[in-house]
Amino acid sequence: MIPKPTVKSGWEKVEVQTFKNKCVERLLNVPAFSLNKFVEVFLWSACAMNLSSWKNGSQEGERKMEHSKKTQKLVILGMLSGLSYVLMMLNFPIPGIPPFLKIDFSEVPALLAALIFGPVAGLIVEGIKNLLHYLIQGSATGVPVGQLANFVAGLLFILPVSLMFHKFKNTKGITTGLVVGTVVMSVGMAFLNYYVFLPAYTLFLQSPALSSEETRQLVVTGILPFNMIKGIITGLIFVVLFNKMKYWITKRVAV
Repeated sequence: MIPKPTVKSGWEKVEVQTFKNKCVERLLNVPAFSLNKFVEVFLWSACAMNLSSWKNGSQEGERKMEHSKKTQKLVILGMLSGLSYVLMMLNFPIPGIPPFLKIDFSEVPALLAALIFGPVAGLIVEGIKNLLHYLIQGSATGVPVGQLANFVAGLLFILPVSLMFHKFKNTKGITTGLVVGTVVMSVGMAFLNYYVFLPAYTLFLQSPALSSEETRQLVVTGILPFNMIKGIITGLIFVVLFNKMKYWITKRVAV
């Protein structure tokens, strides 16, 4: 009797080498002019050859599938980056907030990327968005201070959401992450603007530097509430969007 091949879980990889070894053993032990033994060894050899071909074909299929997944991922990230840039251009001021601070919803596509492919993908979308903005729109300072600030704000907002979602994989994780992300972005950008970005603006614009009190007032009455409002509005929009796309997003994450 020819025993059945050993099959493992997953891609059902067969122990082909074991078959080949047993074929050799049977061939060496075949008595002269033994037709039954000859047929048995022949069947063993054919089985091993077919299993080897099947295994090679399966590996080739795995490689093609992996390549297809990578291509699909690049296409989705490219689309989300382009959409994020378009949304960045559709900005508007908030009453009571300094007019140079304008809200947009360009973090929404980056959040989608971070949920589907992980936090690094969200940061890639943020990076491409700001790179496109700098190359197309330029910067008043000549260097991408504003784009860098936008990228850091997006990073502080997106990372908590992505990490909480991949931990809980439900709406509760999304909501908790959005709350944490809003707080982290608001507080983090308040400190970074006070110590880094606002001084950089005045430096590269060659304008008089703000005093410590003026900088503090601008941060407390402008930048801090602006990021809080932006985080809350973006969060509300994203929760609605997530509930509409929950099945598709969770299915993509599971793939």
